[in-house]
Amino acid sequence: MTIQEFDSIVGSARDAFAKAGTPAELENAKAQFVGKSGRITELMKGLAALSVEEKKTRGAAINQAKQAIEAALAERRQALADAELEAQLKAEALDVSLPGRVREPGGLHPVSLTMERIELIFASMGFDVADGPEVESDWHSFTSLNNPPNHPARSMQDTFYVDLNGDDGIPYNLRPHTSPMQVRYAHQHIKRYAEAVKRGEPMPEIRVIAPGRTYRVDSDATHSPMFHQCEGLWLGENVSFKDLKVVFTDFCRTFFESDDLALRFRPSFFPFTEPSAEIDIQFQSGPLAGRWLEVAGSGQVHPTVVRNMGLDPEKHIGFAFGMGPDRLTMLRYGVNDLRLFFDGDIRFLRQFR
Repeated sequence: MTIQEFDSIVGSARDAFAKAGTPAELENAKAQFVGKSGRITELMKGLAALSVEEKKTRGAAINQAKQAIEAALAERRQALADAELEAQLKAEALDVSLPGRVREPGGLHPVSLTMERIELIFASMGFDVADGPEVESDWHSFTSLNNPPNHPARSMQDTFYVDLNGDDGIPYNLRPHTSPMQVRYAHQHIKRYAEAVKRGEPMPEIRVIAPGRTYRVDSDATHSPMFHQCEGLWLGENVSFKDLKVVFTDFCRTFFESDDLALRFRPSFFPFTEPSAEIDIQFQSGPLAGRWLEVAGSGQVHPTVVRNMGLDPEKHIGFAFGMGPDRLTMLRYGVNDLRLFFDGDIRFLRQFR
């Protein structure tokens, strides 16, 4: 066999390897040339019939052809491996030109911002901030506030009752308002009041707000089953509606950062105050200008409620009010649907960071 014939075998092997598109096809092509019955293997078997000199010459040529074929085989194997890796990298590619995902700084919920603002404003007027249980006894939620069983006013504050599996027989509920804290706060401080009276001193005033979560069976664009409320109470020996108007006017103008704001007290009914009034505000400029907007209920504390606090209604008078921080938040930030505050949509909430 001439050198040209060996070169032809090597060329055929390279062509066959180049056509192999997968490792399996490449192994099949390899078998045609250097496998057990391949062309190079058959040539090696034929050396046995040759003389010693012919074996040396022909054997050297066969080895040279075999080495060239194996080199071509190794080259094609590497090419296929590189192609497979390239395809894998493309399939699992990461676009490193995109900005990385960073953890955004957190922020307070808009209603939390309002609650903090309310507390700071009233603290500057000398009001304490009280907190109490959200699961309340029926007595604290209703009866102590001049709302006896079967009173029709209870239907206005429909709430969720809770079975605590207790043996005391006392019904409990998720509080429909934070008004129970008025009675609880007074009971917590009654000893201090009694000691002052014994010493012949004027009774220390009760000046407190009670912000917190409350619950009622209600849900629409302006109501939620869970909402927030802030009750306020100012009791003393000489506290009047005049003080209520001054305090609440100052609060509203500070909260909304506007002196261009009017208040209106509109007669109403609440079982725990007598007389009672709704408080409306009116902006003189801006998108809400000219409209009266209800923001709170108020009134002089009912004598029955004062007695349930352990105080004498003949000596201790004052006012109470209740407002919705959710409503104030809507007015302050121009939000028209209360449910946005509780949907947890980051796109909405990040505006208040």
